[in-house]
Order: sequence, then structure tokens, then C-alpha cells
Amino acid sequence: MYQLLTITKSHPLATITMTREEKRNALSPELIGELSQAFDELAGDEDVRVVILTGQGNTFSAGADLEYIQKITEFGPEENLADSRRLRDLLWKIYTFPRFTIAQVHGAALAGGCGLATVCDVIFAADDSKFGYTETGIGFIPALVSVFLVRKIGEQHARELLLSARRITAEEAYSLGLVQYVVPCGSLAESVQAYAMQVSKNSPSAIALTKSLIAAQHGMSLEAGLEYAASMNALARGTEDTKKGIAAFLNRSSKDSSKS
Repeated sequence: MYQLLTITKSHPLATITMTREEKRNALSPELIGELSQAFDELAGDEDVRVVILTGQGNTFSAGADLEYIQKITEFGPEENLADSRRLRDLLWKIYTFPRFTIAQVHGAALAGGCGLATVCDVIFAADDSKFGYTETGIGFIPALVSVFLVRKIGEQHARELLLSARRITAEEAYSLGLVQYVVPCGSLAESVQAYAMQVSKNSPSAIALTKSLIAAQHGMSLEAGLEYAASMNALARGTEDTKKGIAAFLNRSSKDSSKS
């Protein structure tokens, strides 16, 4: 079914592994299409609560495929726009994916590859990994990822990274708020698995609604944001997850009170 990636499931986790190792998991139109299809497949699997995205070999993803970059110099305006929209749709799909997403980064995450990591909910980075939005170095612009990066780390830091095209270490990425966890390379997979199992215990409906809330609120006025949050709060209260969670919490509180 998939030629350029694999999906492995171990309830309640699923791992998408890009397998273009010989191309450093560079993003081709075919890989972009398969990634989109993979996330669609996992969105329909109720047993999956956390999705881990990673790359096979020594690199998470080196960005755009070099052979494809050569081809786009011959594209016309309409073809360029359609191609750009395909990557846009993938980044948006991952950013708004209704389950918890983790980028498990080792080696290099550059340009579009760094964009893939950026739109995940959390980034775990091996201590020897490198990050970079390197597009301006070859005359491109980091247009799509800029929208998400400004949200994530703020304009000041995003502006410097996007304009300089420099590569940064995992530790610097952590200091900027791009990366949430830096771990020794040898324990990366183990650390991600342990964290993923912990967050998988959270309510699936609450995760999905919270992600929708975060995605929609940005750019709203304070008043509009609060009103939207109130409506989402009301919606969440009617879900089965909330009712079961409250009942379990009250039951635990009652038992604790009887012991004291």
C-alpha cells in the first residue's frame, strides 16, 4: 500500500516511519501524498491515540527532494500553486490532526523536513540532531512553515531562523521553544515511547477539542477568543469522556476522604 513509508501499530500508539533512507527521507510529491494518506488512515482508527512521526536511517528528513527541485523550475504559475497547496494541506492536516502527534527527530530536520516536525504537537530530539529552515539559502522562501513557526516560537525568533537559514542544535532549538525534549540519541525511541504511553491515557475527545480550540483561537480578539472558548467548554461537558472522567474523579475523591 505504501512505498515510501511504513505504519506500525502497538495499541494505543502508531508510528509513521519515512523510508526514503537513500534520499535522507527527502520530501517528494509521492512521499507527501503517502504521508497525507497515512494520517487519513490513522484518523479513522479509534484504537490509535498517539501518532509518532520519524525517519528511517540517519536523518529525520532533509527537506525537498533535489531531483524534484530541478523539475519545478519548469513549472508554470498554476502548477506551482497546486504543488504548494499539496504541502500546505499536509502541514495543516498534521497540525489539526485529532490525536496527539510527536515528531521523533534524529540527525537532520531541514527545510520542509523541519516543517513536518514543527507542526507536530511535541518534538523529541536526539542530542545530536540539527534543525534549520534553510530555504532562503537557495532562493526559496519558507512560506508555509512560517505561518506555524511564528505561532510556535514568536515572531522575533522565527524571523531570525527563517531569514538566516542557519542550522541550529537540538539544545538551541529547545531554548527557543521549538523542541520540547532533548534526549541522548541512544534513548530517543525509548523516551518517546514512554512519553507517548503516558499522554495516551488522556481523553481522546478532550485532545481533539483542545487542538481545535488552539488552531481556531489564534488571531481572535480577546473577547472573541473567550466566547469561542466558552462554547467549546460547553461542548466538551456533554461528551461521554467528560462524564466518565468526572465520575471517576468523584469516586477517587470519595475514597480518599473516607481514608482520611
